[in-house]
Amino acid sequence: MTLLVTGGAGFIGSNWLRAHLARSDEAVVNVDALTLPGGRCNLAGLQGDARHHFVHGDICDCALVAALLAEHRPRALLHFAAETHVDRSIEDATPFVRSNVQGTFVLLDTARAHWQTLPANERAAFRFLHVSTDEVFGSLPEGAPPFTETSPYAPGNPYAASKAASDHLVRAWFHTHGLPVLLTHSVNNHGGAQASDKFIPRLVACALAGELLPIYGDGAQRRDWIDVRDHGRALNVVLAQGTVGESYVIGARDEHSNLQVAQAVCDTLDQLRPDARGPYRRLISFVADRPGHDRRYAVDPAKLECATGWRPQHRFESALRDTLHALLPS
Repeated sequence: MTLLVTGGAGFIGSNWLRAHLARSDEAVVNVDALTLPGGRCNLAGLQGDARHHFVHGDICDCALVAALLAEHRPRALLHFAAETHVDRSIEDATPFVRSNVQGTFVLLDTARAHWQTLPANERAAFRFLHVSTDEVFGSLPEGAPPFTETSPYAPGNPYAASKAASDHLVRAWFHTHGLPVLLTHSVNNHGGAQASDKFIPRLVACALAGELLPIYGDGAQRRDWIDVRDHGRALNVVLAQGTVGESYVIGARDEHSNLQVAQAVCDTLDQLRPDARGPYRRLISFVADRPGHDRRYAVDPAKLECATGWRPQHRFESALRDTLHALLPS
């Protein structure tokens, strides 16, 4: 058996990939354009693993995707590949539309054409798992109940809009063509191998360099945070037990403001890498808020929990130490 994975050199994809190879002999074909710094480093140590077949390629390349599907006949396609940085999407949305919308379209239509040629038993078993985000639902008012799978879409930035568009394509290919899809919407992830320009890795890098830690606006924007390891486990149970055509929100019910996250990072660094100049909290500073900054994201994962028995195993406060250990230079 084989799985086809897109974006397996990225943050969530590479964490899922390593966990999969640690527990299974199932081969993985990993397609990644390596557009982000650190992508190759995330695959370090896997070069000699015969179960991992890396393909340096673009998901918008229809011929490449078709050839890989025909050659490897995967039982499922896990679609992690995406441009994800909100700030960069505000500066230039072009690569987000290309990768997140056009790339998803190419994967869907090529997978549909391949799936329709499969024998009945392989066609029934095939799955297309689309990994999305809770940001497609927009900003959640303070005090409002968390988002669920039935919450309306209201993306508030170009990145979220591009992911919302890709979600709509996935649903359309299910309703129109019958392609057996599954969708997931995760909250903010933390863990090792995250890009250096994301919130927690950036805080760590600035703190170690003795630079100010920039916090947008008043720092009161709230997010539900999940350990990337728990996210990967959730994806596995959705792939194995999820109902075709349905979506599942993935969260930890673990909300923290951006300021609280920055303070927790500082306090943990005080323990792991103390600075003779004083506590790292001294470096926290507030900068002008970014355009369209959503105030709150949170989801209720009850559907996933009831359907599969999945529960998050890590709480933010305790798992943050593991995250920082993974991000700190040796």
